[in-house]
Amino acid sequence: MTQDKSPYAAISNVPLIKSPSLRVPQPVQLPPDIHPLPDSVTAYFAYPFTLEPHVLAMESSRRETLAAHTVKREAYLNARNDEKERRRREALRKIAPGFEGSVLVPTRASSAPAHPLEQSSSTPSSPPPGHRHTRSVMDDLVDHLAALDSNKSS
Repeated sequence: MTQDKSPYAAISNVPLIKSPSLRVPQPVQLPPDIHPLPDSVTAYFAYPFTLEPHVLAMESSRRETLAAHTVKREAYLNARNDEKERRRREALRKIAPGFEGSVLVPTRASSAPAHPLEQSSSTPSSPPPGHRHTRSVMDDLVDHLAALDSNKSS
């Protein structure tokens, strides 16, 4: 017996079984008038330099348009952020008049007295004309508890 030195010698005796679900495709028949490829295709790589100025002009136009769109988009985003910040500050000023950024700047109301000690503590202050202060449930509760406390002590 002769020994095969091939690494595939062990599998040379394994029988192969053809699966009935597989079929071999038919060979492709080329038409007789097919044009064969040339030995060198460098002749097909001719570049028309007449298109170069047109392509470069279009590229510079495209870049200018892109830059204009970028500037317009950034301006829009900045305006939108400024508007959001303005609305936020307006909402904060409604809650706390005189609020500027992170600092609360006191503002003097025209009808308020200059010194809070000038008011007598025994008489409740009336709201300034044209200003309606709605009382909350908590204010009513505090007043009621104060009245009960004053009735007990007297």
